[in-house]
Amino acid sequence: MVNTVSGHEARYFGPKAGELAELYAQFLRDTASVDAGWQSFFSNLEDDAKNLLAGIQGGNPVSAATQSSAPMNEDESRKATLDSIRALMLIRAYRVRGHLEANLDPLGLKPINPHPELDPLSYGFLEADMDRPIFINGVLGLETASLRQIVERVRKTYCGKIGVEFMHIQEPEQKAWIQERIEGIHNRTDFTVKGKQAILERLTAAETFEQFLGKKYTGTKRFGLDGAETMIPALEQILKRGSALGLDEVVLGVAHRGRLNILANLMGKPFRAIFNEFKGGAANPEDVGGSGDVKYHLGTSSDREFDGNTVHLSLTANPSHLEAVDPVVVGKVRAKQDQKGDHDFTRTMGLLLHGDAAFAGQGLVPETLDLSELEGYQVGGTIHFIVNNQIGFTTDPVDSRSGPYCTDVAKAIQAPIIHVNGDDPEAVVHAARIAIEFRQTFKKDIVIDMFCYRRFGHNEGDEPTFTQPQMYKKIAQQKSVRELYAAGLSAEGAVTQSDIDGMAKTWWEKLEEEFEAAESYKPNKADWFGGVWSHMGAARGYDARRGNTGAELDLLKEVGNALCRVPEGFNIHRKIARQLKTKQKMIDSGEGIDWATAEALAYGTLVVEGHPVRLSGQDCNRGTFSQRHAAWIDQKNEDEYKPLNNIRPSQAHAKIINSPLSELAVLGFEYGYSLAEPDALVLWEAQFGDFVNGAQIIIDQFIVSGESKWLRMCGLVMLLPHGYEGQGPEHSSGRVERFLQSCAEDNIQVVNCTTPANYFHVLRRQIHRGFRKPLIVMTPKSLLRHKGCVSNLEDMLPGTSFHRVLPCESNASDPSKVKQIVLCSGKVYYDLLEERESRGIDNINILRLEQLYPFPAEALAQSLTGYEHCDLVWCQEEPRNMGGWSFVSTFIEEVAEEMGFKNFRPRYAGRKTAASPATGSARKHVEQQAALLDDALTIGKKAMSRIQTRKAEELEARNAASAKVESMRPVAKAGE
Repeated sequence: MVNTVSGHEARYFGPKAGELAELYAQFLRDTASVDAGWQSFFSNLEDDAKNLLAGIQGGNPVSAATQSSAPMNEDESRKATLDSIRALMLIRAYRVRGHLEANLDPLGLKPINPHPELDPLSYGFLEADMDRPIFINGVLGLETASLRQIVERVRKTYCGKIGVEFMHIQEPEQKAWIQERIEGIHNRTDFTVKGKQAILERLTAAETFEQFLGKKYTGTKRFGLDGAETMIPALEQILKRGSALGLDEVVLGVAHRGRLNILANLMGKPFRAIFNEFKGGAANPEDVGGSGDVKYHLGTSSDREFDGNTVHLSLTANPSHLEAVDPVVVGKVRAKQDQKGDHDFTRTMGLLLHGDAAFAGQGLVPETLDLSELEGYQVGGTIHFIVNNQIGFTTDPVDSRSGPYCTDVAKAIQAPIIHVNGDDPEAVVHAARIAIEFRQTFKKDIVIDMFCYRRFGHNEGDEPTFTQPQMYKKIAQQKSVRELYAAGLSAEGAVTQSDIDGMAKTWWEKLEEEFEAAESYKPNKADWFGGVWSHMGAARGYDARRGNTGAELDLLKEVGNALCRVPEGFNIHRKIARQLKTKQKMIDSGEGIDWATAEALAYGTLVVEGHPVRLSGQDCNRGTFSQRHAAWIDQKNEDEYKPLNNIRPSQAHAKIINSPLSELAVLGFEYGYSLAEPDALVLWEAQFGDFVNGAQIIIDQFIVSGESKWLRMCGLVMLLPHGYEGQGPEHSSGRVERFLQSCAEDNIQVVNCTTPANYFHVLRRQIHRGFRKPLIVMTPKSLLRHKGCVSNLEDMLPGTSFHRVLPCESNASDPSKVKQIVLCSGKVYYDLLEERESRGIDNINILRLEQLYPFPAEALAQSLTGYEHCDLVWCQEEPRNMGGWSFVSTFIEEVAEEMGFKNFRPRYAGRKTAASPATGSARKHVEQQAALLDDALTIGKKAMSRIQTRKAEELEARNAASAKVESMRPVAKAGE
């Protein structure tokens, strides 16, 4: 809704305002009697105006002026009606625009410009009208009020130290709740003396901690909370009030600024542990290993008690990449809610702390907000607390966002936004109380935007006056929020100066004691395998680590039959019905199991065993390539049926979720989910593997390094459709080389399977081992329907398992006859096999590396035994600077040299080095594919380095150019 005094209605204010009441009465009698513009205007009037005017139809309104039921003449009635309408429109203007005149900036950097819609003159009122009683029908809790009283009340409510944006919300119940919650008390909480003293104590704890660090570690980067200390009592209020409303667990995502203060003063991390880390100590025992991280990235967990209610707090570790932790936190919250059966989202909540520049600038913020109302991702609302520094590093707001507030993006999901002055602790705590009550009532996101400042610049070693001299001149003169609040409490008699000094002295002495204890502090336990992870352990060694992944034949057939069973009366699509008949034959015969069926069997057996399965991604119910069909849609009524959830009455749930068009937020969400739920198979699927780079921050900062940095295991599976079929540079490559480049310290698993059975086992392996590692799967496209890419049920029975290396399955030659071994991975195997057979080659064998990392050195050596006399070739479809070559070549060479191969250095056969992953030309693709196959299946070729290859290509190009020039020379005729 809009409330503007502009357009064709503007002329009805001032001297001609009386006509507005008559026009509105006409509208009420007959909507069509006014033009479309007026219809829209009157339709969007608040219920306040509608209720008022409904009571004055019939020519007998209540006389506001006389408070009498005596009849008024027509002119008096018109004037009273007009006064009421204009007053209600003014009140509504304050609800919509009042925040623009709120006193939000503690520094007062810019004057507050009056807004014309908040001026009674804009509605035709004059100074002489200020004290005339006006009937407002209970609005603001008043039947009648003078204009002066109305203005005073709405300014207290909407233009004080708090500015509220909520009129963009479309749900009337939510708007009404906010209005009632803030208007009756003028948007202030009357705290008791004890409550005020508690706020002062929290401010003292926060400020003293920062001052202590500043003194002991002068100039050391800590991203202190100086200038924003009010955040600590505000967060305390969220937890305390939340616990009274049923909240028992909060997952926090926190930016750098103030993180150490939160660790210490909100989560109870020992001060001595923090001081020890400043002295260079490790956050975990040295025997745990890992690279560790800087202290303002670390997470922790603890329990806090409020009035007998315990709240478990979990602070998620996060990198320097701003806002990257947002979807991770939300994913963790959803996992914990699912574990508890917290289906009304009352018990577990996410709390995200942001910086103003990041909230406005990082695209991950709207991506994460977009998840908030989606069934597969909703968590019942997240509280967003913005520490509004009014600057981003050195960039002013005017250069970092287009709108007036950093919070404007939150309006996309109709979240209420509470702007508040950070130097008014009671206002901030009041805002925090409203936020948690709103969240627990409506289970929706809400934003607190606390205006404050950074006392020492971006960090403690920064010189902010280089770029903001005027701002930092003001900051230098600004008393701390604790000093300001303490002085106010002292003036009103709530505390004495002795109380104030005593609080600060007590905290300083406590910190001194902890500082001394830090010298001998050693962490005695790693925050690793606790809670739901207590039955897990660390992975040791690089052996096969197969796990018990086979399934009984009866179970496989039970799941397979459920996958083919159509409910009675369900109108299934005729093409799917045809596919199900084919699938049923696979299950009955136990032969010809294709990729999609093997995947479904893996999921189905897991859920029957009690392990939930969660797969999300773009279009993943149907599958990008129409291969999965995890959800059937009734062709007449569009009811949905998911066969994986209808295997047995008592089974775990399979959630196959079509995600929004987001890679970064959705992958982050699933990573967070897997952090909190080790016993579920959690998967994310890219529409094409090429699009995975849209989520690179989550991959680099969390998935591949999270265990090393933060001791956080995760069993997330990433499915990346990959393979060269002539679909161009954006539909060919899952960028396996980027994952392989990040492989180290047993951090992730990278596989490129070639059989449905191996895919079945590698998925189940994620659950049936005593540890968790992320799994990156290059999944096929054309192989989904390749007649040779099938397995049998016997390949999935007990005793079978995932094979890291697979030999050639067709017409493998005796080692004594073989002169060359071609190693490859993925779909190119089938191309090689077909070409080998078409040429009748019997002196070349093919080996498949199904797992690229951890590199299966022992399994490869075993498969190469007997071929020590052969040449080695690595064949791939990707360009030389991509794919697996750069990673596997040294491993293959080391294995072969150790085995005594004469020619232990493998030769490369594949596409040439290229900037783009694939050509967009179908003709060139076919030529390149034929060339790489020919190269791989030709014996005796010399291995060439990249420089040698480049020189050969240059020579070839020169020769071709010379030949072309020569061909253009005129041919001399005979006799000339």
